[in-house]
Amino acid sequence: MPRLSEVIAALENLWPAERAESWDAVGTVVGDPDQEVTRVLFAVDPVQEIVDEAVKLGAGLLVTHHPLYLRGTTTVAASTFKGRVVHDLIKNDIALHVAHTNADKADPGVSDALAGALGLRVLRPLVPDRDDPAGRRGLGRVCELEVPLTLREFAARAAESLPATAQGVRVAGDPGARIRTVAVSGGSGDSLFDDVRAAGVDAFLTADLRHHPVSEARAHSPLALLDAAHWATEWPWCQLAAAQLDEISERHGWDLRVHVSATVTDPWTAHAASAHPTH
Repeated sequence: MPRLSEVIAALENLWPAERAESWDAVGTVVGDPDQEVTRVLFAVDPVQEIVDEAVKLGAGLLVTHHPLYLRGTTTVAASTFKGRVVHDLIKNDIALHVAHTNADKADPGVSDALAGALGLRVLRPLVPDRDDPAGRRGLGRVCELEVPLTLREFAARAAESLPATAQGVRVAGDPGARIRTVAVSGGSGDSLFDDVRAAGVDAFLTADLRHHPVSEARAHSPLALLDAAHWATEWPWCQLAAAQLDEISERHGWDLRVHVSATVTDPWTAHAASAHPTH
């Protein structure tokens, strides 16, 4: 059985901390480097439901995409919900490791997994990493469909292919428009509109799109927009990351049991469709 330090070294090789954005908080949050690890659980969010799942599973390591403490803290008191997460992890000998924007930029990374879930062929990064001479790393991906679809059809594919959430997939654009090229970005992507327009794609699928940026983007060009739930656009990465660690475990003879949480941690729980148009 490998020690935690060995597993973390392998994860850091996949997603080096130095490639994270300057504002990000990645790496190991809790964990004894010398403890042995037999089971690993991957999830998007380090929330209590996921910690409870890790405890029940007997995992020695929880790997999440989202940080627990993005802006730092002055307390880990169990009277706070994040403090309770820390207490429960430590009491149950579960380490927590975070791969966030360093996993977004990786090759393969979060947006590669999203593209794969949507049946898209990746062409290149949307925002290339200037430190990658091969031009494969970076934020987002520019992709293409094997066979063009209408926007209506592509939205239906996205809703069917991504994990089900209360939100589903919202669409801005002509439902009958022909879609061949698509930019994707797992998580919040409305800061990337300039890059998407520069890429000259037919559609952009991401999450957390807000009213004013969408309104302005639609005024700039006929670019079609698809807004999926944040959690749903990033969950496919958990499957990709688990497969990567499985391959490493097999290569090193670690015999790790690697799991992906299917717990839906999207915070929205229901959706009520509008019943009457506004006059």
